[in-house]
Amino acid sequence: MATSRYEPGAEIGVGAYGTVYKARDPHSDHFVALKSVSVPNGGAGGGLPVSTALEVALLRQLEAFEHPNVAWLMDVCATSRTDQEIKVTLVLEHVDEDLRMYLDKAPPLGLPAETMEDLMSQFLRGLDFLHANCIIHRDLKPENILVTSGGTVKLADFGLARIYSYQTALTPVVVTLWYRAPEALLQSAYATPVDMWSAGCLSGNSEADQLGKISDLIGLPPEDDWPRDVSLSGGAFHPRGPCPGQSVVPEMEELGAHLLLEMLTFNPHKRTSAFRDEGNPE
Repeated sequence: MATSRYEPGAEIGVGAYGTVYKARDPHSDHFVALKSVSVPNGGAGGGLPVSTALEVALLRQLEAFEHPNVAWLMDVCATSRTDQEIKVTLVLEHVDEDLRMYLDKAPPLGLPAETMEDLMSQFLRGLDFLHANCIIHRDLKPENILVTSGGTVKLADFGLARIYSYQTALTPVVVTLWYRAPEALLQSAYATPVDMWSAGCLSGNSEADQLGKISDLIGLPPEDDWPRDVSLSGGAFHPRGPCPGQSVVPEMEELGAHLLLEMLTFNPHKRTSAFRDEGNPE
């Protein structure tokens, strides 16, 4: 399928691995998102970037499931632009709003509790689906969580996602700083629990400041929980806390505060997972 079949629209995002545009398919009158990546055409540096190749392979693996909480890959197009460059375009399901835009439009008193519970439930179902298929997203943040006009949550932007096994060596510096788990900040080994940490966030302005904010909220972990494969000692931090979750978000209900602290558990082996037993929703 050629990208020329689509009527291009506005640019809707720029990331480390490509620019995303909104476009209309005149045959179906539906909108799509076009993620374009420019790559060298031939030569020593030629070939599809590893990140893009992995993203395509991962989304192809998932498309047969058509999970309602994961944005779909519809097609991949490659069109030569010049003798030196090829433009590779991913045709993706388009959703008008991301979670940040959705929350910015919320009423002054905030969203109803049942709406927040529904959004979180959908988010966790999508995340559980990824983790059950051995996929770590590694870049969960409001901009990569889409919300349709009908209120359906869809996880998107898999440029940093990886298929995981216990033998896989993963890049230490991943995830936007505010959403980065302690094991990633400390450049320790990590796995799917890094995504659960990203469901809660703290606004540090550096890796050290981020670790300081974490220790202020949840206190220093027991010595046994501190990673053994890092040189930094837990004694480098002098927390004021721990602070109760409701003191950080005063309007949060008790169950929500409990869930937040389960997500922001220092030890990834003790952190809650996205799995939910539908027969036992508690």
